[in-house]
Amino acid sequence: MTSHLHSPFKFCPQCASELVLMLQMSEERLTCPNCGWVHYEDPKVAAGVLVLRGSEVLLVRRTMEPCIRQWSIPAGFVNAFEYPQAAAVRECREETGLDVRIEALFDVLCGREHPRGADIFLVYRAEVIRGTLSAADDADQAAWFPLDQLPALAFETTRKIFAKLSQPSP
Repeated sequence: MTSHLHSPFKFCPQCASELVLMLQMSEERLTCPNCGWVHYEDPKVAAGVLVLRGSEVLLVRRTMEPCIRQWSIPAGFVNAFEYPQAAAVRECREETGLDVRIEALFDVLCGREHPRGADIFLVYRAEVIRGTLSAADDADQAAWFPLDQLPALAFETTRKIFAKLSQPSP
C-alpha cells in the first residue's frame, strides 16, 4: 500500500469528522469513517507556450519563488473547466501582453518539481498574432533571447524544452 499523500485536509468537508487513511481503489486515501467521503488528489496541470521568432525565443522572468528572477516560457496553471490551449494563450497574454495562436503540441512533461508545482506540463508551439511586449502578472520582465544565449532558466522542465528543441528532427 503506497501513499503519495500531499493533502492539507484533516477533516471531512461533508460532516467534519476526522479523516483517516484507508485503502481505497488500491491506494491509501484520506477517508471519512463516518460518511464515507474519499479524497482523491487530482494532478495539477499547467500549460505554456514556446514562441520562436527566427532564432530567438520569448521568455519571462519570474517574480516569485521558486526560481525567482530566473526565466521560463510563459506558462501557468490550467483552471477548472478551461481547455489547456486556452490556458496557455491566457498565460502568455497575462505575462507578456502578447496574443498568440497555438500551432501544435510541442511536448508533455511530467513530474512535480516543487510542492506548489504542476504534475503535468503541456507545452504548445505558438506564434504571436498581436500585442505589445510588456511584462505583467507574475513576470517582471519579458524579452526575446537568442537560442544560443539563454539566461538562467527556471525549472528542469524549462531546460528539457530547450534540450528537445535543439535535437535534430527525425
